Amino acid sequence: MFKLIYRKYGHRLYFKDDVLSGLTVSLALVPEAVAFAFVAGIEPIIGLYAAFMVGLITAIFGGRPGMISGATGALAVVMVDLIADHGIEYLFPTVILMGIIQVSAGLFKLGKFIRLVPHPVMFGFVNGLAIVIFLAQRPQFTTNPTVSGSPFMEGVDLYLMLGLVALTMFIIQALPKLTKAIPSALAAIIAVTLLAIGIESFTGIHLRTVGDLTPEGISGSLPTFHSIVIPFSLASLKIIGPYALILAAIGLIESLMTMSLIDELTETRGQGNRECVGQGLANIFTGFFGGMGGCAMIGQSMINIRSGGRGRLSGITAALCLLAFILWASSLIEIIPMAALTGVMFMVVFGTFEWTSFRILHKIPKPDAFVIILVSVVTVLTDLALAVASGVIFSALSFAWQSAKHIKVISKQDEGDVKIYNIYGPLFFGSVQEFQNSFSPRNDTGEVIIDFKGSRVWDHSGIEAISALAERFKNADRKLHFRHLSQDCLNLLDKASDMVEVNIVEDPSYKVAVDI
Repeated sequence: MFKLIYRKYGHRLYFKDDVLSGLTVSLALVPEAVAFAFVAGIEPIIGLYAAFMVGLITAIFGGRPGMISGATGALAVVMVDLIADHGIEYLFPTVILMGIIQVSAGLFKLGKFIRLVPHPVMFGFVNGLAIVIFLAQRPQFTTNPTVSGSPFMEGVDLYLMLGLVALTMFIIQALPKLTKAIPSALAAIIAVTLLAIGIESFTGIHLRTVGDLTPEGISGSLPTFHSIVIPFSLASLKIIGPYALILAAIGLIESLMTMSLIDELTETRGQGNRECVGQGLANIFTGFFGGMGGCAMIGQSMINIRSGGRGRLSGITAALCLLAFILWASSLIEIIPMAALTGVMFMVVFGTFEWTSFRILHKIPKPDAFVIILVSVVTVLTDLALAVASGVIFSALSFAWQSAKHIKVISKQDEGDVKIYNIYGPLFFGSVQEFQNSFSPRNDTGEVIIDFKGSRVWDHSGIEAISALAERFKNADRKLHFRHLSQDCLNLLDKASDMVEVNIVEDPSYKVAVDI
């Protein structure tokens, strides 16, 4: 337990930083959970329960200390269709199945595939999410944030809102230059809340608060076990299965991408597979106790990291403080002006967006620049999973296209009537056509040697290209020898194995990827 709470860097203990940053995060969790519950079409308390349970369990069992999880908009926009079409009771078993899928992904070590995400995709991911967080604050500047399409504020209300948002941002930016004894975001929320109370006392002008978003209040009891009431049948599985799979994918992608971002900021490394298991356990638990499920929250995670939170205690504190708000201190949270929390989120936007991407766009390869823009746009217009998938696919195809150009075939005439072809570069599905076009068996006389010492066969397409080439030389009645092929290539060649010269010392040793 001591190691869970206390983290030692050098000779300093950061217990205070974790507790204060966790408290700051808990204040920002309330309006987000309430807002995402509205998006999903459910009661606010369901979103708050999810924020508490998912946040607590992932903080304890997840693979990234300091990362904050809870109810998120990326999942809410998927849940809304399920709830609208089939009712709220279908949500909870869907969340449970989502968690089971995520735990399975962790147990099967699928979290490691986050390493396959290229850096331009990461740039696009954080830029897109920063824009999404920014756009999510738009309703706070309307006359009624809970009603879609409400007109924007005007007059004094708008000016006061903008002024308090600006003040919040100023305090967050300036306070660390004076003292770091208290997280600047927490200090800004307290200061702006007191100012808003003063303004209302002296002028009678009411500034929108957290309580205004939830007229019924955010108070509640401890989460209780929620029985699954839908029938256990194949028909039910057909309904919840596709939603659970999509939710699991979005949740893991957002969590693992956020983990990678925090790794970069803190110069440490999280455990991807453990994070998958932690997220899954959290969603299984919250599904059985009436929560909407969740995943990592990049905005709140950035608040935590920039407020000094680095250990598991910060996430635990945030979750427990949120529970305390629900049980005993809802009246205090409900008086916090939305302008203060909006200002905090705007600072998250500025801190999250990769402003350097503008400077490097004309310096990096054009495909990478396109990927940054593509992922950013798709994240804003659709969802994170599709954005990351499109970025990875485009990057992979771009890499394959570029690599296909790097194969070279250089021929020379050896002593006697022997022609040697030296192959350089990777032989895979993208380069097999260029490889095959480099040979003309009927124009070669005598023996031919194809040397793969400077090349590597990457996949089954390469093996098939070698086998087809052997067939072409055989039909042209030419003697052909292959040198420096790996044992895997030899085992897979069905038409040319007798043409391979085996050299135990010089032949390479590597595996060939094949479709099985």
